[in-house]
Amino acid sequence: MDKLIIKGRVVLNGEVSVSGAKNAVLPMLCASVMASNSSVTLKNIPHLHDVTTTVRLLRQMGVSVTLDDNMDIQLDPSTIDNFYAPYNLVKTMRSSILVLGPLLSKFGSAKVSLPGGCAIGTRPVEMHLDALSQMGASINIDNGYISASSKKLIGTDIRFPKITVTGTENILMASTLAEGKTIISNAAREPEVVDLANFLNKMGASITGQGTDVIEINGVEELRGVSYTALPDRIETGTFLVAAAITGGHVTVKNTISAHVNTIIEKLRDSGAHVTTTETSVTLDMKGKRPVSVDIETGAYPLFPTDMQAQLTALNTVAKGISIIKENIFENRFMHVQEMTRMGADIRLEQNCAIISGKEELVGASVMATDLRASASLILAGLAATGTTEIERIYHIDRGYDCIEEKLRQLGADIHRVPM
Repeated sequence: MDKLIIKGRVVLNGEVSVSGAKNAVLPMLCASVMASNSSVTLKNIPHLHDVTTTVRLLRQMGVSVTLDDNMDIQLDPSTIDNFYAPYNLVKTMRSSILVLGPLLSKFGSAKVSLPGGCAIGTRPVEMHLDALSQMGASINIDNGYISASSKKLIGTDIRFPKITVTGTENILMASTLAEGKTIISNAAREPEVVDLANFLNKMGASITGQGTDVIEINGVEELRGVSYTALPDRIETGTFLVAAAITGGHVTVKNTISAHVNTIIEKLRDSGAHVTTTETSVTLDMKGKRPVSVDIETGAYPLFPTDMQAQLTALNTVAKGISIIKENIFENRFMHVQEMTRMGADIRLEQNCAIISGKEELVGASVMATDLRASASLILAGLAATGTTEIERIYHIDRGYDCIEEKLRQLGADIHRVPM
């Protein structure tokens, strides 16, 4: 196992490029099993543990997978010979549930382990299973596995009781080969959902309404293999912008989609940052100033993303004033707070809120990452702290950030990965 060592109080400057979005790539990998008679090529793939795990899962199902030097992935599903997602492969990855809809729709059978992932709150799969049952699937849960079968899924009207990104994606994929029309109401509107729908449409699906809360899918007979480039990662974009802000720096984030981070940019401007954008880049200049505290309330897109909450928490620990962070998505997503208090942060938790009194500086300490975004927030805190910060259990960061320490070093950070 490795750990990160950060020597803080270095002002970040320069340019950095973001990688493809993990949360767009993973469902596309799963959807590739539905292609008939030709292979799928996915581009702009981030080098992440979750991507590697998903590729391993597809390979054990029989999918032929080839990676080139650019990390483009070619998948040939014509060689699939089983529809089983075992626990040993999916126990660390909640998105594993996304193979259920495609396998069931294409092959009429799937056996998928109940998923794992970061311990940031309950992520019930009941909404996925209820929707598939409404489409005619027979569902059974036994010994930690979901077994599903159907001769042919039938399109229907599905209304999710609450917004679910993976639920929307699973039913979106399942519906493409179903008989008739499926309407998903209260659908997730995230850019990654839109990207998945656009990918499926390129494969021959008939989907409209993506990006709104009502998506319509007219089932088709088959999908074909295509080449598709995944969108850039908006959460990685936001994380690097906060890294610039928390260090008083001047950083340009390239190869992104600025429209996807509007709510993040708005909060950073409120904190005192000067932010300019093009369609594909965002430049933040803090001009050496200490940030001003900003209140945050998380919500489904286009509201402030829960995946950026921990990063803004880190920013507020060194900001002027008192801020309130309200977390509305995951009940356990304040586990980074205890580690930040080890670095001198003044944070009080009350139910789903964190009340933060900003300090002029944090102090480096040994801390432990508890989940993916908490890992990023501790890196940010370490960049702002005096002295040295050591972060253990960084395998979490490798699930969602492509070579983050190397990219931060490009901006001048003193950060290194070392074996424990």
